[in-house]
Amino acid sequence: MRKSDRLFQLTNILRRHQPITAKQLAEKLMVSERTIYRYIDDLSIAGIPVYGEPGVGYRLSEGFELPPLQLSPGELEALITGVSLTASLTGKELAGSAHSLLSKIEAALPNEVRLISSKDRVVRVPASHRESEVYQLWGRIHAAIEAKRWLNIGYNSLSEVVTARTIFPLGLFYWGGKWTLGCWCELRGDYRDFRVDRITRLELSEHADDLPGHVSLAAYIELKSKQAY
Repeated sequence: MRKSDRLFQLTNILRRHQPITAKQLAEKLMVSERTIYRYIDDLSIAGIPVYGEPGVGYRLSEGFELPPLQLSPGELEALITGVSLTASLTGKELAGSAHSLLSKIEAALPNEVRLISSKDRVVRVPASHRESEVYQLWGRIHAAIEAKRWLNIGYNSLSEVVTARTIFPLGLFYWGGKWTLGCWCELRGDYRDFRVDRITRLELSEHADDLPGHVSLAAYIELKSKQAY
């Protein structure tokens, strides 16, 4: 990534997350803290009103606005690909939001810049997934996660054993062709993963027990990261 693009990305992060420390900025941009300090100096020299508070972090002056949206051809292609994947591989509600987002971004682009027409796109995402059962389930699971609701599911394992579970859904994860639901399983008293395409029944549960205090999406992801090594 070009340095100018890094500085633009840094400015956007500062707008959304302020105050923010050099360490947090370094983690988001995947660079060293020393590089962040240099970038902050570069922004100041360029006239961007950024200032730091010891022990607090960096801020932009109130009311600062960036110029109109500027995207490179590669960024536009990445945007279209991401929207297409979201629209095809998630659920109806999020797909609608993805298309709405694309329309808003296109409207904000300068007149000389336009999205690639559908006939000229070299990266394409098949829409066949929208007819599958997973497409129908995805939105219901996503809604349950947002509402923090327990679910009752029927599940057909890879060994063709059908079981009934009461679960607390934590997150949806896409693994190269298959969606997996990461959750807390009441029966096992532990984290479990269920392939969405093998869920045979799904309904909201009246289960009222609270989750154990240590259970969270962050803890689930940390556990999975450790298991991967």
